[in-house]
Amino acid sequence: MSDDARGATSQPLVSGKSTLTLPPSTLQLPVLSLFPCRADGSVGQTGPRSASQQHSPAHTDAVTSVAALKPDLCVSGGKDKSVAVCSWRSGAALRRFIGHEREVTKVTSALDSSRVFSASRDKTVMMWELHGTSGPSQHFPGHDLVVTGLAVSPDASQLCTGSRDNTVCKWDTETGECLGRAAISRNLVTHLCWVPGEPYVIQTSEDKTTRVWDSRELQVAHTFPAKQHIQTCCDVSQDGRYCLSSSSGHSGHGGEATLWDLRQTRGRVCEYKGHFQTTTSCVFLPRGPALAPSIATSSSDSTVKVWDQGTAACLATLCLEGSGPLASLAACDSSTLLCASSNSGIHVLRLSGGTEPALEEVAAF
Repeated sequence: MSDDARGATSQPLVSGKSTLTLPPSTLQLPVLSLFPCRADGSVGQTGPRSASQQHSPAHTDAVTSVAALKPDLCVSGGKDKSVAVCSWRSGAALRRFIGHEREVTKVTSALDSSRVFSASRDKTVMMWELHGTSGPSQHFPGHDLVVTGLAVSPDASQLCTGSRDNTVCKWDTETGECLGRAAISRNLVTHLCWVPGEPYVIQTSEDKTTRVWDSRELQVAHTFPAKQHIQTCCDVSQDGRYCLSSSSGHSGHGGEATLWDLRQTRGRVCEYKGHFQTTTSCVFLPRGPALAPSIATSSSDSTVKVWDQGTAACLATLCLEGSGPLASLAACDSSTLLCASSNSGIHVLRLSGGTEPALEEVAAF
C-alpha cells in the first residue's frame, strides 16, 4: 500500500444552518458487551449509568483514540478511517477529516494549537488545520508498519512518531522533513507523549519497558525497569515530574498502572491495581479544588477508574456496560473525562468531588 494517502478531503459536518443527517444504521450502535464488567474487590464507588444525553455518533465504527482540545473541543479517530472534531459539551460535530486509507490509531494536538495530527494503520501520519482548507496540510510517510505512537511538542513545531517497525522518528511539522530516526530491536511502540516544557518524550513498548527519549538527538536518556506485561499507554503530569504507564493483563493478572518519578529516583513510585483486563489508557487529571491529585484509567473490562495519585486508593469506578473494550481516555478539565469505546462511541464522564467522589456518564456521541 502506498505511504501517501490519496483523495484527502475535509468535510464540515455543520455548516451554517444545515446539519449532518446520518443514515439510521449509524445511529444504532451495538450494545452487546464483549467484556462484561466483573467485581474486582477494589476500593471505591461503582458509579451508575444514569440516563445520559445521546448525540449523533462522531464515528460509524469503533473509536480508537480521543484527545482534548481547548477550550471545549475534542479530536477523535476511528476504524472508519476518519478524524472528527467535536464539541464535547454539546456533542456537535464540527469537522471531519478524511484521507487515511486504513484505521486511525492515534490522534493528538498541542494545547491551544489549531493543528491536529493523526496516525494510521496505513503507515502514515497526517497534519490537519482546524480552520484551514480541505485536505491535510502535511504528510509524514516513512514508517514500515502501523504507526502506534504520536507526540507533538508544546509549540507544535516538532512531531515524534513511533511504530511497530521498532522505530521512533522526529519530524519538522512545517516542512514534513524527517529530522531523525532511531531503531531499537523489539521496541514495538505502543504510545508516545511529550514532557511539558522539556525536550523529552516518554514511550511505552510491547517489550514491557517505558523509555525516556531526548528529542534533540533522538537518543534514549533513560529506561525504566521492565514490567511483567506489555506497556500499553503513557502520560506525563502537567509539572513534568511524573509519568504513568499502563499494563496489559488478563483475568485479574496484570492490568495495573504505574507511577514513575522523572526527576529524582527515576524509579517506580506506586501502582494502581484493580482492573480485571488490560488497562488501555492512563491520564493525569488536571488539578481541581475538589480532589487531591488524581489519575484515571480505562480498561478492556469496560470500566473507568479514578485513583488518588498519592495513596493509590481507588476513588470511583464506572462500568460502561455494553461499550466493549475502552480504548482511550482524555482529560478535558478537573471533572470531565472523555472515553473512547469499541461499541458505543465517545462517552462524556463527570467526576464529582467531596468525601465520596462519584463518576457518572453524562453524554455520549
